[in-house]
Amino acid sequence: MISYKKILIAVEFNESDQKVVERAQTIAKLSNAQVSLVHVVEPAVLDTINDLDATPLLSLEPELQQQAKTRLTKLADSLGIDRIDCYSEVGTINGEVSRVAEEQQIDLIVLGSHGRHGLALLLGSTANAVLHHAPCDLLAVRIQD
Repeated sequence: MISYKKILIAVEFNESDQKVVERAQTIAKLSNAQVSLVHVVEPAVLDTINDLDATPLLSLEPELQQQAKTRLTKLADSLGIDRIDCYSEVGTINGEVSRVAEEQQIDLIVLGSHGRHGLALLLGSTANAVLHHAPCDLLAVRIQD
């Protein structure tokens, strides 16, 4: 069995996180690995075609990032993960998860995958996007919709 030293758990702050965290913690215990958490706040998408006033969207971003940091810290405390091993980032999920993994020399990224079918599959998924950019192994934990 491959032994991992550093595991990064990508969390979304929803009900699927529990299953993802449990799977990652099981692997971490078997490997005696260090566990880190990452959450990515995606920037507001501006609709320039309809000339929407972007000011309200942009003003929410710092608040969303602060809320994410608070929730990430609370989750880390409940799991016994050191706060220094928590990463609250702003950007694209695939880009930021991959960047943190590379910078922190992560061996395994664990995230949830909803296993979409049809049109959603053609458009791609977060897990697929991370897979193509990840500098290490990736475990996509199947989440039932």
